[in-house]
Amino acid sequence: MEDKYVIKALAALAQTHRLQIFRSLVVKGREGLTPALLAEELGMPANTLSFHLKELMHADLISQERSGRNLIYRAQYDRMNAVLAFLTLNCCQGETCLTESATRCNC
Repeated sequence: MEDKYVIKALAALAQTHRLQIFRSLVVKGREGLTPALLAEELGMPANTLSFHLKELMHADLISQERSGRNLIYRAQYDRMNAVLAFLTLNCCQGETCLTESATRCNC
């Protein structure tokens, strides 16, 4: 993953409401959430939520799918995992210690 994509993702998450939205979508899983359910869950006005969802989509951290009359938002787990892998790639004093399938560092 290129630095510019990691910076964009981290910048998007460096805001309280966006971090809350992203965490809610991660917890919800593949089912995702509609904006109405997200707004209710987080106690956030719809226009504020819409702005933050747009920012998270621009950073490619969430996806949007139309299902009938509803929009469903989901966390992009592959992008989230790529950012985490980038951040921990050389965590053991500069040595690569994580494989793509690893769940923890062997340091």
